[in-house]
Amino acid sequence: MSLDHRLSPELEELRRTVEAFAHDVVAPKIGEFYEHHEFPYEIVRDMGRMGLFGLPFPEEYGGMGGDYLALGVALEELARVDSSVAITLEAGVSLGAMPVYHFGTEEQKREWLPRMCAGEVLGAFGLTEPDGGSDAGATRTTAVRDGDEWVINGSKCFITNSGTDITGLVTVTAVTGRKDDGSPLISSIIVPSGTPGFTVGAPYSKVGWNASDTRELSFSDVRVPVGNLLGTEGRGYAQFLRILDEGRIAIAALATGLAQGCVDESVRYAKDRHAFGRPIGHNQAIQFKLADMEMRAHTSRLAWRDAASRLVHGEPFKKEAALAKLYSSEIAVDNAREATQIHGGYGFMNEYPVARMWRDSKILEIGEGTSEVQRLLIARELGV
Repeated sequence: MSLDHRLSPELEELRRTVEAFAHDVVAPKIGEFYEHHEFPYEIVRDMGRMGLFGLPFPEEYGGMGGDYLALGVALEELARVDSSVAITLEAGVSLGAMPVYHFGTEEQKREWLPRMCAGEVLGAFGLTEPDGGSDAGATRTTAVRDGDEWVINGSKCFITNSGTDITGLVTVTAVTGRKDDGSPLISSIIVPSGTPGFTVGAPYSKVGWNASDTRELSFSDVRVPVGNLLGTEGRGYAQFLRILDEGRIAIAALATGLAQGCVDESVRYAKDRHAFGRPIGHNQAIQFKLADMEMRAHTSRLAWRDAASRLVHGEPFKKEAALAKLYSSEIAVDNAREATQIHGGYGFMNEYPVARMWRDSKILEIGEGTSEVQRLLIARELGV
């Protein structure tokens, strides 16, 4: 595998296109959406028209024929400006559409993927439960076979894109039986929005990502056809581990974008802000902070692109994905903290993007596998 992670001409063109969209369309509007905790439907529709939701999917399903490198490039450029928009794309693709693409029947793919690739319909991934957290194997939601239907009971929490006006389905993990040793058989089942007994809670009041949709879900005797099973019965645990492995690359790209956005905003501020008769960027203390921030963002970019390249080339990538997610999420928090410090009192004001970045950064160390989980995965891949 080549260690040259420079972008191809096609990916560079994509990067520039998304960069322009982020600065010209997202940046002027997102602050108001964020402040009022509103989902940016207009921006999401624009991303759908651009084909961003279909980037890593084949053209036969309405996609753009790209791969995870393309998705990562788009996520990084969006997150340089705003993470709420970036996580809406990330969850819509990595957690919403990817399970259908990887494990769905041809009929399921034809039914859902074209609309998901167009951004007309969002999918959600119902994995986390109130008593589960990082112990994803401790699923309590159940699905019992009753004739030609599954009857689902249980609840999920912290589910992104699950309650928007354009949410079309949630892929739910549920216990569908027991193995000989008594351990649960976990399966994945598609539950369309609006199914009787499927209740979507009110939006959470969150610290960050305030322009994205995150909700609690409950299932009370929810009936769906047996044909809504996604993949093989009892393989749901293995399926969502594959989805999370890939998703960590996407989160790493998003975190890299946030970290680079902190550099962008801090350099701009350091040039414009004067103190004691000169720009604060002339002070060595500020220069050293900026240099360290750029170093972290650059290294993080190399890490997620390495993991994505391995995935694209069909090589093992589990350890590299965990490394990228762990490093990028932690340096995103570091860069957000330093950016706020460089801005001083203005960094504490919501009108400045770095305040939003500071609030958005912490969840990156938690979502799609905490930093502690990533360290466990890396250690296991090292054979200890």
